[in-house]
Order: sequence, then C-alpha cells, then structure tokens
Amino acid sequence: MRHSVILAAFAAASISMLAPASASLPVGAKAPQFTAQASLGGTVFQFDLAAALKKGPVVLYFYPAAFTPGCTIEAHDFAAAIGQYHALGATVIGVSHDTIGTLNRFSVSACRKKFPVAADPSLRVARAYDAVLPQNTQYANRTSYVIAPDGTIVYTYTNMDPAFHVKNTLAALRSWEQSQHHTHR
Repeated sequence: MRHSVILAAFAAASISMLAPASASLPVGAKAPQFTAQASLGGTVFQFDLAAALKKGPVVLYFYPAAFTPGCTIEAHDFAAAIGQYHALGATVIGVSHDTIGTLNRFSVSACRKKFPVAADPSLRVARAYDAVLPQNTQYANRTSYVIAPDGTIVYTYTNMDPAFHVKNTLAALRSWEQSQHHTHR
C-alpha cells in the first residue's frame, strides 16, 4: 500500500513537470499595482488599480486585440453582465496592447460604455501579470483575474475561448464574497 502511494506521488510529480507552466499569477499572490491610460465610453482617464481596490474587488481581464471576434464577444459578455459585477461591488477593467485611440472606439462599440479598457501597448502590465500570449508575445493572453480589495489574487483563469471568463469570474466573486461573510461572523 505504502509503495503504491509513493509511486502515485512520483507519477503526479513527474506529470506536473511535463505540463506547461501556468500562464498566470497564482491564487494568493499579491496583484502588481499599476496605472494605465484607459477609456470608458470614449472618454480617456487614468485607471489606478490601487484606487479601484479601495472601492471593492477588481476583475482584471487581459485580451489579445480589440475588434477581433473573440475579444469582441468577451467585451459584449462583460458588458451584458456589468450589473451583476456592480451588485457584487466589483470593478471590471479590460487590458490589451491596443492604443488608446483604438480603445476609445472599442469602449463604445464592444464594451457598450459599461466598463473601461486600458491601453498597454508595451505589454508592461500584461508581463507583470504573466499574461502574455506564449505563441505570439506581441499580444496579451486571454486571462482573467479576480483581485480582492487587499490586493490578493483570489481567482485566475486563462483560456483563449472567451466563453467562460464572465461566468467563472462572477462565480469566483460570489465565492469570495461568501467567504468574507463567514470570516466576519
């Protein structure tokens, strides 16, 4: 019995060494602070993560490029769910390598003036969050984070398919909120 447990542990460790490295910061890590030029409904402002976290949790999502099919779908999904995020006290911010001029248009059409998108043309923010697309390092990977007000990452999800980013981040926010109610009893 002991021998099979040791073999199972060795096999699991060997498999994990062969698996690709995670393309995102781990749960429990401190979120890197940043400021970036952003657009909300075509209006440019300076987004400051520290200031946003003072208001509540932040859903930070990275996407490859504005006006591409998957990124437009994802922005529409976040816009459609923004009321649910606000009900949970959360701020949503999207980040891509696009210029602020492009994001002014994207924030109106795809984001439907519901949440801001930040310009990260040098991918400085994406690199800090390990959210650069491995197969094309000129673009951000499709990675979503939920960051608690204390700056701790409580959820991360990387998948080029935009289908589950909204559903998963909302579930993570609800789970985090429930854990806060249990902690403060």
